[in-house]
Amino acid sequence: MKTRGLHHASLIVRDTARSRRFYGDLLGLEEIARPDFGIPGAWYQAGSVQLHLVEPPQGVDSGSPPGDFTVLAAHLAFEIEDCDAVADAVEGAGFSVVGRGSASGQLFARDPDGNLVEFIRPGGELGSLPGD
Repeated sequence: MKTRGLHHASLIVRDTARSRRFYGDLLGLEEIARPDFGIPGAWYQAGSVQLHLVEPPQGVDSGSPPGDFTVLAAHLAFEIEDCDAVADAVEGAGFSVVGRGSASGQLFARDPDGNLVEFIRPGGELGSLPGD
């Protein structure tokens, strides 16, 4: 069996409107149509992959985001062009940025629900393909 690629990633959020401000307004992802599943959520296009945000009903245990900033934790990684500009925008919106700096091409932040989000610039010390 061979898959054709990643279609979407899904994150649990607690406040869809707040998450829209992060993923849509701050990160600039395009919101796309989402079927009515009877629970709040939002879908975004992120390049060739979709991001699905799901807000579970009150009282439903949906797990917890990772506790530490570490590459060993489950996370999303968005490709970026300018580490400094992304760090400035994310910090300017009130979110902490942790990372190895623009030389590595890798930054981490948490979304409003604590989900770990990586921003990576291919061609830095990290995130490039062999031969790039």
